[in-house]
Amino acid sequence: MENLDGTIVTTAAPAIGSSLGVSPSAVGVTITAYLLTLAVLVPISGWITRRFGARRVFVLAIVVFTVGSILCALSADLLQLTAFRVLQAAGGAMMVPVGRLVVLGATERKDVLRAIALLTWPALAAPVIAPLAGGIIVTVASWHWIFLINVPLGAVAIVAALRLMPRTAREGSERLDWLGFVLIGLGLGLLVGAGSALADGAAVADGTAGGMFVPIAAAAGAALTILAVLHLLRARHPLLDLRALGIPSLRVSNAGGSVFRLTISAMPFLLPLLFQESFGLTPVLSGTLVLFLFVGNLAIKPATTGLIRRFGFRAVIVAATGGAALSMFLTATLGGDTPLGLIIVLMVFSGVVRSVGFTAYNSIAFADVPAGAMTEVNTLTSTLQQLAAGLGVAVGALALRFGEVVQAAGASAAAPDAAPAFGAYPFAFVLLGILTLVATVEALRAPATIGAGIRPPRS
Repeated sequence: MENLDGTIVTTAAPAIGSSLGVSPSAVGVTITAYLLTLAVLVPISGWITRRFGARRVFVLAIVVFTVGSILCALSADLLQLTAFRVLQAAGGAMMVPVGRLVVLGATERKDVLRAIALLTWPALAAPVIAPLAGGIIVTVASWHWIFLINVPLGAVAIVAALRLMPRTAREGSERLDWLGFVLIGLGLGLLVGAGSALADGAAVADGTAGGMFVPIAAAAGAALTILAVLHLLRARHPLLDLRALGIPSLRVSNAGGSVFRLTISAMPFLLPLLFQESFGLTPVLSGTLVLFLFVGNLAIKPATTGLIRRFGFRAVIVAATGGAALSMFLTATLGGDTPLGLIIVLMVFSGVVRSVGFTAYNSIAFADVPAGAMTEVNTLTSTLQQLAAGLGVAVGALALRFGEVVQAAGASAAAPDAAPAFGAYPFAFVLLGILTLVATVEALRAPATIGAGIRPPRS
């Protein structure tokens, strides 16, 4: 539910805007508010879990998310919808990290890989399915059902959590690191907010006050995040324990893994734009083509554990990140006359490497973490993953803007009747591919035995 609701509003924006009397672009503030709330509250999930117990926090998070969904559907104006999206995200910020912590706490180390493979599936599926699902729901029913569909799902989840989750004793929890919380919340919030505004072309018009928000917010967010890092490294009981990144497997998962998640998260944003704006395809057909990413995710999922068992984490991560970069380079070669069959094959291939990379990176994060540090590491990992996902669309938008600048410069230098040497979309995909190769290089430098503690034995 949490993963879907991050982006499902996108395709429903025109219908929501028409109903609430605002422009479709103005509805984008509800997506920004949702992502900002996640960025601010995910870092505190570990402390809340230790203080009040995982079962209680998880159930309450589902209740808050479900109530927020109902209120979103009942919203009479944009202000109400934005406020209730914040409430919805407050529940979502606790659901995913706390739910994963419960699963990891009940899983033996030898089964961690299989458990993470299952937990990774929703995060892979949601960005791909959400736009098409939103369009179908709005077409068949109304935009209100984008939120109301969470009500039966939430009810089932609450009952399942109460029946299946064990009661856990509250851990002794130190005082909340308020300074760390404020610095991280403001820093990450401003960075995600700047990224969301950057993805909205209307929000960065030159010469306007709105256009000044992006550089000011980005600079302030970066400065506050640096201050937060310095504080977290010195604090006795930090909100996020950055010292845990000294564990090699955790560092690989959250360094190269963040780059991988960043570029992969940009693809579901850029692909529909490429298919519709550049190729002239209909929204339904473009959404269907993107859905083949999910087909690749599903097709490779049963084989992922076997691949890691056979070749090891390092080789699989190198292949996945290299394959992801290759898929981006190949996407840059597509044109409006490319057969749909070839595009589908490429989408499936991209989905395959996407799924393998996500599973390997998410699994290796917990390979060498002591049981007593699992809560802290889970919170750190969830925060970095949320930041990468939140900024992925912004990175894609920025790459496209750079491409537009390059295309305009090439067009002005060329003959009047000549086609541009390099289009905006090819440039964006090549840039993302090069950035993805940074993760490949880091994986090549990792020890060959990395993640051996949870690597299933070869049969």
